Amino acid sequence: MHKWSKYIFVFVLILLLALIRYFEDYLFYDPYLQFFENDYLYIDSPRREALKLTLFTTLRYVLNTVISLGILYVVFKDKSVVKFSVIIYGIAYLFLLAAFLYFVINPKQEEYYLFFNIRRFLIQPLILVVLLPAFYYNKIRR
Repeated sequence: MHKWSKYIFVFVLILLLALIRYFEDYLFYDPYLQFFENDYLYIDSPRREALKLTLFTTLRYVLNTVISLGILYVVFKDKSVVKFSVIIYGIAYLFLLAAFLYFVINPKQEEYYLFFNIRRFLIQPLILVVLLPAFYYNKIRR
């Protein structure tokens, strides 16, 4: 792949991640979007449908994951990087979703900040922000 086409493709994939974030109110059911924009440490948890919330959070995680894997493949051109990343994303999903469901089912004001951060890893491509420099460091070290 030509150098400029690689940059353009990565830019388009990052733009897709940004569009998911920009249109999150329209694309996904998530009552916590408004909740965490307000002074959430002092108000009660919003009413929510746990199954619907879990399905839409999973959909968003999958979309971000697929795009992130695309970015990793375009940047490194190494299938082993993608395979390892799939394992990382899978394990992260299991642990993060279990914690997410605990906080959705048992909301407590003193745990909102922890819930906010766990939810952030599920709905934003933060794992990509960790994996990109890690794989880059590994590549230049070899």
